[in-house]
Amino acid sequence: MAQTFEEQQQEAKQLLDLGLGQYEQRQFLEALQSWEQALKIYQRIGDKTGEGNTSLYLGNLYIHLGEYIQAEQYFLESLEISRQIGDKSREGYVLMGLADVYLNLKEYAQAEQYFLQSLEISRQVDNKIRQGINLNKLGEIYYTLGEFVQAEEYYQEFLMIARDLNDKEQEINALNSLGLIFRDLGKYAEAKQYFLESLAIAQETNNRALEGNILHNIGLVHQSQGQYNQATAYYEESLIIFGQIDSQEGEATILNNLGILYGYLENYVLAEEFYKQSLEIFQEIGHESGQSNILNNLGLLYQAQKRYNEAEKFFFKAIELYEKLRPGLNDLQKISLFEQQTKTYEFLQQVLINQNKIETALEVSERGRVRAFVELLGKRLANHESNISNYAPLNLAEIKQIAATKNATIVQYSYIRQEFPVDDVQRLNESDIYIWVIKPTGEITFRQSDLKHLWQTENTSVSKIIAEARCFDNYLCRRHLTIAQTRNGATEVTSDGHVEFNREAAQQQAIRIPQPQQREWQQLHQLLIEPIADLLPTDPKERVIFVPHASLFLVPFPALPDANGTYLIEKHTVLTAPSIQVLDLTRQQKLSQTKRDGHLLIVGNPTMPSMGEPPQKLSPLPGAEKEAQDIAQLLNVTPLIGSQATKSAVVEKMPSSRIIHLATHGSFDPNRGIGSWLALTPTDSDNGFLTAEEIFELELNAELVVLSACDTGRGRITGDGVIGLSRSFISAGVPSVLVSLWKVDDAATAYLMREFYENWLDGSDKAIALRQAMLNTMQQYPAPENWAAFTLIGEAE
Repeated sequence: MAQTFEEQQQEAKQLLDLGLGQYEQRQFLEALQSWEQALKIYQRIGDKTGEGNTSLYLGNLYIHLGEYIQAEQYFLESLEISRQIGDKSREGYVLMGLADVYLNLKEYAQAEQYFLQSLEISRQVDNKIRQGINLNKLGEIYYTLGEFVQAEEYYQEFLMIARDLNDKEQEINALNSLGLIFRDLGKYAEAKQYFLESLAIAQETNNRALEGNILHNIGLVHQSQGQYNQATAYYEESLIIFGQIDSQEGEATILNNLGILYGYLENYVLAEEFYKQSLEIFQEIGHESGQSNILNNLGLLYQAQKRYNEAEKFFFKAIELYEKLRPGLNDLQKISLFEQQTKTYEFLQQVLINQNKIETALEVSERGRVRAFVELLGKRLANHESNISNYAPLNLAEIKQIAATKNATIVQYSYIRQEFPVDDVQRLNESDIYIWVIKPTGEITFRQSDLKHLWQTENTSVSKIIAEARCFDNYLCRRHLTIAQTRNGATEVTSDGHVEFNREAAQQQAIRIPQPQQREWQQLHQLLIEPIADLLPTDPKERVIFVPHASLFLVPFPALPDANGTYLIEKHTVLTAPSIQVLDLTRQQKLSQTKRDGHLLIVGNPTMPSMGEPPQKLSPLPGAEKEAQDIAQLLNVTPLIGSQATKSAVVEKMPSSRIIHLATHGSFDPNRGIGSWLALTPTDSDNGFLTAEEIFELELNAELVVLSACDTGRGRITGDGVIGLSRSFISAGVPSVLVSLWKVDDAATAYLMREFYENWLDGSDKAIALRQAMLNTMQQYPAPENWAAFTLIGEAE
């Protein structure tokens, strides 16, 4: 006899409750089976409420299992049902689950959007507990991104809610998080005050785990100030607690910090003992990232003692363990993970150079850059061509072969940092720029530039010099520069980039200061070119490919003047690449491309979209329109101008285009990179902004993309290179990309682009065509900001 609706509903409810019990008993596979059976029944009888709840439970279970794609699928199903039946409370909870999926995937922008939506709903339904969870998570996102002001705002609001709810554990968490922010900002008194306040509550509520963690954080504050005796006392107290509650990870962390501390005190025997105890625990519990961190620290310990051969072995072990963590991660996760590991590659290069192992150091320099990008390009190429090389790191023979194949001199830079005592505290500061020159013959020469004098005696850094040089003689740009340390120790220099500032800067071009950029450009020439000038080709038509690193990606190499004022572009034909291996992969991309038809896509001055709050329409670019018309006339095609240049029309034409030229507004996203955009004409179905994230998903067959817009070569600078528009176009299959490094003058750019295409059509390769275009533009527009912004990435042929 068939079951009634109520009987089937009751059976599903029993399975749901059974699954909850199994979940609480950590019987996850059993819970999965119970909930899947319940879901089938609810779907069969059309019980949307039951189906939505069960999908929510399954999403949470898959998050716990670390299977985020399945979790996302169930959350999206539950979200759709929640909205269909108007269940606001559950909608907010599901949005929080989706946000957790993206947080675990380190896709912070999407996580942020879902947490904000969930927060709004939790306020609407007056659910204080969920408000607190969302605020805490939003604070965590901004803390991770190093945006401490925004993080503090969320944590302060989280603290108020925790106190309103009299939730002592969450109050401790909020205070502890605020302490971490102020510690990272170097505001140690405020940090300690928050930690002590949270410690008192943890002790009052007998929360031993949090008490041990907070004591550890107070120890870190004292260590950061060079107060090693106080730090030791707090670490030892924390270590006792972690031992009492059997927290092996906590014990290993404290032992590691004691190793660091005694290393600073040059008690190397005791430091080594603590490190080895910590390593043994991490190995016992299978904590691979902890193990790699200790191996790195042991390398530093031996390096400090000038035991370079032993240091080398431990740094290599750390890197090998790091690289085992990457398989299975997506592109953004790999980038995030690599950001945490990049220092080890720098330290290893130092100990190799100290042993005069020049060629091995070059292999490590190459191995330690753009790995996620290389793996991405390798995988995409594998889908088109079965006979491509694998994407393992290059060895020396392969590096030499690439230089020979490209018939170019390759100059590879490595930005090297080191820990130095500053005011009795160890600080990570820039040390050197390592430079390798690889000639087409296979000859490899090593040189280096010392950077220590910049911060020790001149109160500057190479990043600051680059930023000031890029301001040229714009006073407002210089006034808005800010310098900060990132969480991984790098120096970051930024300028206020909001719309109002850009407009103000444009209006104030008349406010000039006397030619300071010449000194800074020459200083960069001294650091980057003079050490290798004798190794560069004497024939100006022979190609030189610069492979920058870190902030050197922002250097316009053609504009660097020697002591006589002669620009580098006057002596050499210049290209850039993110790494030597990417050079090989862009060549393979070019070879793997299918035969193209004659379609050319030329876009100029679209009807501009609006942005900001309140929305403001981007200014029209009449010079870009004339540029597109002139180039289209040269190429004998009809350009897309104004209202014709819709995002949908441009994206539709891109895959079949041999050349793509986009003359419009562009902007870079320094936080996410993939949020960088090009402006096109908006329609009812889109806002007109074509983002790097969207370009990344395309499959293109163009031999050249020209982004004749502002800042198209910029983005988020990471250990994996620049995450932005150029990376996305190369990832999408384009072997040659021409991009800009700063906001470019409309008329000068139109002139340069016309010169570039005329030279290219006359038979020059792309690199020589760009060089000649720069030299010709220099005659009409002598200031470097007018002719030096563009750089060719990838293939010259």
